[in-house]
Amino acid sequence: MIRDAGQDDFGDAERRSGTVPVPIDELLPADSPRLSGEDSAHTRALAETNAILPPILVHRPTMRVIDGMHRLWAAKRRKLDKIEAQFFEGTPEEAFVLAVESNIGRGLPLSLADREAAAARVIASYPQWSDRAIASRTGLAARTVSVIRMSSTAGNEQLNARVGLDGRVRPLNCVAGRLRASEVIAAQPDASLRTVAREAGISVGTARDVRQRLSRGESPIPAGLRPAGTTNMPAPAQRPDPPVKKVADGGNEADLLLQWQKLAKDPSLRFTETGRALLRWLSFQAILPDELDRLMDAVPGHGMESVRRLALRCAGTWQRFADELEERGRASA
Repeated sequence: MIRDAGQDDFGDAERRSGTVPVPIDELLPADSPRLSGEDSAHTRALAETNAILPPILVHRPTMRVIDGMHRLWAAKRRKLDKIEAQFFEGTPEEAFVLAVESNIGRGLPLSLADREAAAARVIASYPQWSDRAIASRTGLAARTVSVIRMSSTAGNEQLNARVGLDGRVRPLNCVAGRLRASEVIAAQPDASLRTVAREAGISVGTARDVRQRLSRGESPIPAGLRPAGTTNMPAPAQRPDPPVKKVADGGNEADLLLQWQKLAKDPSLRFTETGRALLRWLSFQAILPDELDRLMDAVPGHGMESVRRLALRCAGTWQRFADELEERGRASA
């Protein structure tokens, strides 16, 4: 199995065997990240040294060298029949990543061009890995990996999430994660921040921000994270009124905002469990026009009918809720 982006190096004790002498004739050339191939001067220097060289690393399923081609060439120069090696069990893709990692900071380091080409290949093999996770394995900056991803055909894959350095899966679209967090908080008001973060695929800090925003009656999505131009989008095409009692606007946006702010500060609501639940549900439903346009654009074509029916159900439920409040108000007048 491929390791997660946050696990230990591929070369851990369970993936490598001990050092053994291997006949040189049985070894195949490396699937090397070096674009220019052998550096003859480096090979000659290794062949002439009296120092004991580290064992090479070999991919056992293919007998292809992962790390140590210059040491292998040096052994051939010295007319040796065998060379000390460690074996690695894994996929060819894992072996390539290990080859890159093994040549970043020791031996003859990879050039910038080598590392950039390697990053493009790693992106193609593991598009779900985050830019930082790939950068840590290729000796590049995360920003450089991001640029390579955007220019790579693999970067065009529409992934919903990536695996970070810590091994956690996080959504690429933080808006989607925040919306999911608001749903989790509504369904589980007493859930811990860690639970919300885990189920929404976001950080604990983001989960805390979403909860605080909801408690203040604000949208879980900060204005700066909303897609550019959302407020200027054309209104959706007019459709016939659904077969339920039409919900009244309840006032203009400014009036509604003031009403909401007053309710959010009301101690009788803020300091009771049911009151806080009511505030949360109202915050979810009091969607401004620009939010509604954005959410409408998120509905996939194959899901329009399902979303429409659920929206009608929600509208009917809230209409009955509003009617009951109106009746109670008249009764107490």
